Amino acid sequence: MVTAYPQAIEKTIDKFTEVSVSPYVKNYDVNRRQLLLRLLPKDAKLLKFHQSLCPGCVDEEKFDNMKIDAVTYARHGKVWVAKECSQHGIFRELSWSDYEMYRKAEKFQDPGIKILNPNIDKSQFEIDCPSDCGLCVEHESHTGLGNIVVTNRCDLTCWYCFFYAKEGEPIYEPTMDQIRFMLKRMRDEKPVGANSVQFTGGEPTIREDLPDIIRAAKEIGYGHVQLNTNGINLARDPNLAMKLHEAGVSNLYMSFDGLSPQTNPKNYWEAQTALENCYKANISVVLVPTVIGSVNDHELGDIIRFGMGNNHVVRSTNFQPVSLVGRMPDILRKRQRITIPGAIKRIEEQTDGQIGREDFFPVPCAKQITDFIEAIKEEPQYRLSIHFQCGMATYAFKNGQNMVPITRFFDIEGFFEYLGELTKELRTSNHKRIKTPIVMAKLALNMKKFVDEERKPKNLNFVKVMRGAVQGGNYHGLADFHNNSLFIGMMHFQDPYNWDIDRIHKCDIHYATPDGRILPFCTFNVIPELYRDRIQRKFSIPASEWEKRSGKKLSDDKHHRKLTAEEMRAIKANYDKYRRTLVKTELEPDWGNDEIEEDEVMKQKLA
Repeated sequence: MVTAYPQAIEKTIDKFTEVSVSPYVKNYDVNRRQLLLRLLPKDAKLLKFHQSLCPGCVDEEKFDNMKIDAVTYARHGKVWVAKECSQHGIFRELSWSDYEMYRKAEKFQDPGIKILNPNIDKSQFEIDCPSDCGLCVEHESHTGLGNIVVTNRCDLTCWYCFFYAKEGEPIYEPTMDQIRFMLKRMRDEKPVGANSVQFTGGEPTIREDLPDIIRAAKEIGYGHVQLNTNGINLARDPNLAMKLHEAGVSNLYMSFDGLSPQTNPKNYWEAQTALENCYKANISVVLVPTVIGSVNDHELGDIIRFGMGNNHVVRSTNFQPVSLVGRMPDILRKRQRITIPGAIKRIEEQTDGQIGREDFFPVPCAKQITDFIEAIKEEPQYRLSIHFQCGMATYAFKNGQNMVPITRFFDIEGFFEYLGELTKELRTSNHKRIKTPIVMAKLALNMKKFVDEERKPKNLNFVKVMRGAVQGGNYHGLADFHNNSLFIGMMHFQDPYNWDIDRIHKCDIHYATPDGRILPFCTFNVIPELYRDRIQRKFSIPASEWEKRSGKKLSDDKHHRKLTAEEMRAIKANYDKYRRTLVKTELEPDWGNDEIEEDEVMKQKLA
């Protein structure tokens, strides 16, 4: 089963029986749906009934009870989710802070792709999501980006990190044989094997055999090998970047939370040196800011300016609105919550409208390109079929001192519509061998019709770049795009408060584990005691044993800065060139102050 169902047709509460119901929920009868109506404001516009998680049950490891019914609705121009646990009470959460952006994104759903060799030996009638992850027969995306945790050791202790080995905890560090097994497991997926892998941690660069691990991935057939890192060791060791490049690493996915020591205590002082060492080694870098409301959401425009100013090595800024895993006070959660539209609105304000909400499209908009390539090659292709709420992106090109998003000079929706017409021509043709070169010639001839030459950045041969992206069908086809622009992405991983069963079925960012399972990101990390932590404990050794075997002390991993005052002044001066917000400004929470107050009152009435 591959599914795309309406999730943006609004209905009033009295017409709840007409509201869309998630196809992944079994026996979702009228009585169950009606019980959720008491949680809603009277003016709510219902969008869908689905299932979510109870944060309390997840935290207390009550996995048999954690999945609960939920309803998504629109109100006050935002999208919300409401749910109730019989033990832990009512939860209401902001899902997306802009309903119009939600409606735009929903139009680009991709039904997905059926996994032909699932790892879980159960039929779709037996599967209990998310307790049977691994991948199962119900999953609807192949592995777009595979993750392998190579260590849980880290040289930092960031409070919002998904995980790292805390003092006294066992050490998880899979062997080379286990890593090869996991790599092959994802590569062998049918009908489309994983072509991109990210080595993550902990901090992967702590492992001395990391170059050998990268080489193993290339030998097994991965075209794209990415390293998730804080960059500190790349700054400390000028030769490390060259070693990684020679081993075959494609790019770095480097944490970078802001342009001040307050917003980026992690690697503010080391990031610039890490970038220059990567540039010398010919390694491109993706900056990855974790966006936290009231903490660093006032610096998103600064981060983009910094990325564009260092475009010789920085190819992308990929913002990740924070996932609020674990119990926390309601008021703190509501103030720190920021959604994809919330981050985009901050960017629009902080770039003076140079990059705006109209410039972003959801990740599955690439469906039209994938469908076209499949029609030409007549076999399944790499498909970005994640849920439309999971991610959005745009490309920004430098034009003098300004940034010009792709949408300002290229008619994306018109082009996608035209690709759809060409795809239909190919699929309905009885003479594919003759039809294909004709269709390709038509595409080459007509592509320029979608480009506004007057608004296009100078010295940009955009038609040539687009032709490579459409015809390439893989990462290499997008190379010229990334070399001529800054990719600005958004990826909002879930947490127990906003978890949606629809999104988990479409996830294409997966973790391979030594027991042979391949797990969606938002089950692996959101339910850690069922998956991540339980699996890693099984394959870990006590910290004392690790120290005995390695002859090292875990305390030696921790990073201690040694910078002179002059070095610190130079680093700060270089950042400040890109900053518009030298003094932190307080921004209204994505929830909205009025909504936070109203929600507290409503919860008291229902208690």
